[in-house]
Amino acid sequence: MVQLIVGKKGKGKTKILLDKVNSEIMNILGNVVYLDKSTSHMYELNNKVRLINVKDYGIENSDEFIGFVSGIISQDHDLQQMYFDSFLDVAHLRDKDMMPTLKRMESLSETFKVDFILSVSMDESELPEEAKSMIAVSL
Repeated sequence: MVQLIVGKKGKGKTKILLDKVNSEIMNILGNVVYLDKSTSHMYELNNKVRLINVKDYGIENSDEFIGFVSGIISQDHDLQQMYFDSFLDVAHLRDKDMMPTLKRMESLSETFKVDFILSVSMDESELPEEAKSMIAVSL
């Protein structure tokens, strides 16, 4: 499952994402990973959540990003959820078509039974029509 938390910059998407990950960690048996463009939210996350600063890994495009996500999945057979803050930035999709990447993420999710929750800095009206069915929260 791929879920989107959408809204313009500054609307509170990160707070919703952090609240969701911290409440979900209490209810799931598997592991949880939180990908971000920095470590600034390290102390706001439950210590059972693995925080990964994507910028540390030299990812330069969306294909490399999908490879990176696939690598994380391949190394953790107990992985149940992945959260992506600033998705458009960490996936190198700002001002690009996000649908090919979202479709690849849907495929990974179905194949490996990992849920993806993404924070996307776009208004709902700016999203591609295909992505609107993935919206969990719109701000």
